Amino acid sequence: MKNINVGNLPWSAKDEELRELFAACGSVSSARVITDRETGRSRGFGFVEMEDGADEAIAELNGHEMDSRPLRVSDARGDDR
Repeated sequence: MKNINVGNLPWSAKDEELRELFAACGSVSSARVITDRETGRSRGFGFVEMEDGADEAIAELNGHEMDSRPLRVSDARGDDR
């Protein structure tokens, strides 16, 4: 299982859109757009967990435009485990 960080999401992005986008590359366990606790509005980033196809998704979707915004897609682990 690999956790992927997705940045520069459009404010209108929803969990299901994120899941569908990444599902084209492999098996998605979860997809979540992070929202502001008070307003419920997207904070512009999210996380996707994939069982397989994560490396391909990172390579293919980094820079992919979603509503005219280039996504920043990377491995969510910040360390070198």
